[in-house]
Amino acid sequence: MTTTSRPVRTNTLAILSAASMALAACGTTSGEMAGRGAGQGAAAGAVGGMLTAVIFGGDPLEAAARGAVWGASTGAVVGAIQGSEIDSRRRAQQEHQEIARIKSEIGNDSYAGLEALVDCKHDVALGYSKQAMKSRNRDHALAGLWLEVMSYADRGDRKKANSLLPKIVQNDQYVANAAEASKTLDETLQGLRDIRGRYDLPKTCRGSA
Repeated sequence: MTTTSRPVRTNTLAILSAASMALAACGTTSGEMAGRGAGQGAAAGAVGGMLTAVIFGGDPLEAAARGAVWGASTGAVVGAIQGSEIDSRRRAQQEHQEIARIKSEIGNDSYAGLEALVDCKHDVALGYSKQAMKSRNRDHALAGLWLEVMSYADRGDRKKANSLLPKIVQNDQYVANAAEASKTLDETLQGLRDIRGRYDLPKTCRGSA
C-alpha cells in the first residue's frame, strides 16, 4: 500500500486561536442570516474544519472559516445569500466542494458524528464513531477515534476518554505520548465549546462536567 505523506500538524493552540478569529469574522453574518438550524450547521462545519486541521495539518483559519460558511448555508440560509443568481450559484458550488473535501478527509460517518456532537447527541456521535473506526481508510478510522474520545470527554466521562488516549498515541503519528494526546484533547474540546458559543448554542451539554 502506498503511503501518502501528510503535512506536520499545526500546534493545536494555534489552531484554536485561528479558528476563533475565523468565526469572529463570519459568525455575525451567519447569525443575522439564520436561526438555530443554521447555527448548528455552521458550528458542525467549523468543527469539521477544525478536526481536519487537528488531524491532518493545513491552514486552520481557512479550514474553520470555510467549514462554518458552508455549514451555515446547509442550515437553510441559501436563499438569504445576497448578490446575483449567478454569484449565488457559484458560491453554493464552492461551498459544496469545500464540505466534500472535509468529508473526503475525515469520512462521512465522522462528519455526521460531529453534527450530532455539536447538538450534544453523544450516543449518536458515538454510534457514528464506531462506524468510522471500521473504515479501511486509515485517516477516516483515526477521525472516528478522535470523535469517540471527544464525545466521551464532552459528556463528562473523562475517565473513559482518558482510557482511549493510548489508542490515539498508537494510531496518530503526530501524537508522541499520552500527555500530548490529553493536551490536544483539552484544547480541541475547548474549541468545540467555543464554536458552539459563537453560534448561540449551549457551550456545554446538560449533565456534562
